[in-house]
Amino acid sequence: MKKLVLATIVATALSGCAANDPNQKTKAGAAIGAAAGALVGYAVDDGAGGVIAGAAVGALAGGGVGRYMDNQQKEMEAALAEEQARHELEIQQLENETLKIDIANEVSFDFDSAALKSAFTPTLSKVADVLQRYPNTIIHVVGHTDSVGSESYNQRLSERRAQSVVDYFSSRGVATGRLYAIGRGETEPRATNETEAGRQLNRRVEIFVKPVVEGQESEAYQAP
Repeated sequence: MKKLVLATIVATALSGCAANDPNQKTKAGAAIGAAAGALVGYAVDDGAGGVIAGAAVGALAGGGVGRYMDNQQKEMEAALAEEQARHELEIQQLENETLKIDIANEVSFDFDSAALKSAFTPTLSKVADVLQRYPNTIIHVVGHTDSVGSESYNQRLSERRAQSVVDYFSSRGVATGRLYAIGRGETEPRATNETEAGRQLNRRVEIFVKPVVEGQESEAYQAP
């Protein structure tokens, strides 16, 4: 038996956003967007585990996902060729078709600051322009730090930096309901924190662009 229960979907989704969660607004927007998409054209099938089918941003048919994300990667690489040549960022496609953009904090933020460097905003504008042309995706921005300073301070700094990127994307026209800001602090280092070179690698912002796939919509909203 299939039925639409929008209020229940929204309440359930929002219950996972704690009142003291610094990313509550962004998460709430994405949760409401998913619920609205279910109301527009799809249903919750109780017999299949209550999986939400359909999202406000639209879903891709499984067979077309690879080409859709390949094309998006090509556009990203063309738009960001200069930045890649300067080793300011890396672009790769993961096994699950997710597109990942890895940005060094040295080019995006000053030390101990969550304010975007003005010299880097043109790069983010290029990313935002491509994201708008591929609306069938959810964007997770994940902030990371090195281990200098307290763990709690680094956690908050990583959250603020991720939120700065999300806010900029939103200001450039990317729908808020597609955007998630996540802070991982110092918990996921890529290299040792014992050397400056390692700490530099650990200070970064990662952007994960996940496709919304028909029948698997909820996976796009899961944090990478």
